[in-house]
Amino acid sequence: MQLSEFDYELPPELIAQEPLPDRSASRMMVLYRAENHWEDRRFAELPAFVGPGDCLVLNDSRVFPARLFGRRAGVRSLPIGKNNPKRREYLSGDVEVLLLRPLSAGGREWSALVRPGRKMRVGELIRFGDGLEAEILSRGELGERTLRFRGEQDLYNEFERIGHVPLPPYIKRQDREVDRERYQTVYARERGSVAAPTAGLHFTPQVLESCRAAGASIAHITLHVGLGTFQPIHTSRIEEHRLHTESFRIEADEAARMRAARRLIAVGTTSLRAIESAMLRGGLQEMMGETDLFIYPGFQFRAAGALLTNFHLPRTSLLMLVAAFAGRDFTLAAYQHAVKGRYRFYSYGDCMLII
Repeated sequence: MQLSEFDYELPPELIAQEPLPDRSASRMMVLYRAENHWEDRRFAELPAFVGPGDCLVLNDSRVFPARLFGRRAGVRSLPIGKNNPKRREYLSGDVEVLLLRPLSAGGREWSALVRPGRKMRVGELIRFGDGLEAEILSRGELGERTLRFRGEQDLYNEFERIGHVPLPPYIKRQDREVDRERYQTVYARERGSVAAPTAGLHFTPQVLESCRAAGASIAHITLHVGLGTFQPIHTSRIEEHRLHTESFRIEADEAARMRAARRLIAVGTTSLRAIESAMLRGGLQEMMGETDLFIYPGFQFRAAGALLTNFHLPRTSLLMLVAAFAGRDFTLAAYQHAVKGRYRFYSYGDCMLII
């Protein structure tokens, strides 16, 4: 399949820049796959679509302030002539780092994206203020770098103190204090994501309780959202694309709750990828590992019976996953309807329920 088959036009003003005052006030387009039609509803009506035998699968990964701003902090020697001594150059300039995932058991080494990447060489230091420094150990693909943080500080405490919420680049503003709460689900528990599982941003404790009152159960999985979820696709044939790995975990009691359900409603593409990865590895059971599962049309779903998801960027693996679940033509037609109906798109935008 060609990447161009997963494109659509979106007016920039439909990209949500702010969260709604009320999380559950978002619009929700309901797609009925068997009947091949949709209807416009409100997310607050979600409990009307669930009942006994249903299980909502929530990704409880917690976003941490993964965007750091620092300065180049080092000295390098440059030759100035065959018989001349080397010249010392003091490095300077602003540096932006997006932490992706820890690489070492002690948590001092990290995979990260560094900007400006081309200027930053192996061995250079980045200083983030108050003594926190990181050294570039190696270069990877697609701009990735391996960093090692120096010192003995509790790094997550430092990230909470000096880091910024890693809002997506299509949100054209600086992060604010309110984003620390709103770019986070109300059920987030396990720290480790660099992007929110955005389908869950609509939930309030009241909506969750209403779903339980309707007879649905709730299970939690953990998939830490990293580069694999939002990396761009660089190949024209989508079958040639490979996702980066992301870590996930399913606890035994949560797996049992899902096995007892008649229908699993995946809340977000990350929840869906986790449970489908589990099914490919022997079924819904206690599990910890990594997944690079790339879902596109033709994939045979074994776990998910319904999907709640936000609207996704064109030409992305997330849109392909939705197209695999609902059908490519049906999905793109629904997106055209959403554009005409002035739905709000992407992370802080509206959602669709595919049943």
